[in-house]
Amino acid sequence: MLEVISLGCIRGDRRLFKDLNFSADRGELIEVRGANGSGKTSLLRILCGLAQPAEGEVRWDDQNIRSLGEEYFGSLAYIAHQNGVKDELTAIENLRIAGGVAGNRLGEREAQEILARIGLQKESYLPSRLLSAGQRRRVALARLLITKAELWILDEVLTSLDAAAIALSSRFIGEHLRNGGMAIIATHQELNISATATRRLEINSSVS
Repeated sequence: MLEVISLGCIRGDRRLFKDLNFSADRGELIEVRGANGSGKTSLLRILCGLAQPAEGEVRWDDQNIRSLGEEYFGSLAYIAHQNGVKDELTAIENLRIAGGVAGNRLGEREAQEILARIGLQKESYLPSRLLSAGQRRRVALARLLITKAELWILDEVLTSLDAAAIALSSRFIGEHLRNGGMAIIATHQELNISATATRRLEINSSVS
């Protein structure tokens, strides 16, 4: 279980949020909502251990994530608002390198099968700089299909995707949840994802 306890965030001279409390358990989806600049991305970066909170703590299975280090990082997969796709590499090279970093070395055929699953079989050997914004987002999302992480933390995950890609992404996120995973997704879009439980977190408000 992930627990957020009395979390506060300050950026520069501006407070983004304070006294934020919520938890996420296996099979659960948390939708993070809020206006631009409200602190959604800052919250996700804190949950990933990439930024320090001003107050409070984040706990994973009853332990502060700061004390867990790699044990926690190995339990999560993070896709930021930026795709993290290398322009000079092909889609298949990007995916295989991501697999290696995640400790899941992919053969070329396996990588091709994953890219085919997300509709990029014809583009798998193109340099990523030649891909559309939506195709680059699909390459980023493909990383979720090779991770064994329990916790998925996703920032505007459906941005730039067409209706077919949104449906596909929603389906495999739902599969992850049904298999006992967790997902925390910052989004402006309505999500149609099957989950054991879904809660909405409004930044500067409360979980409903």
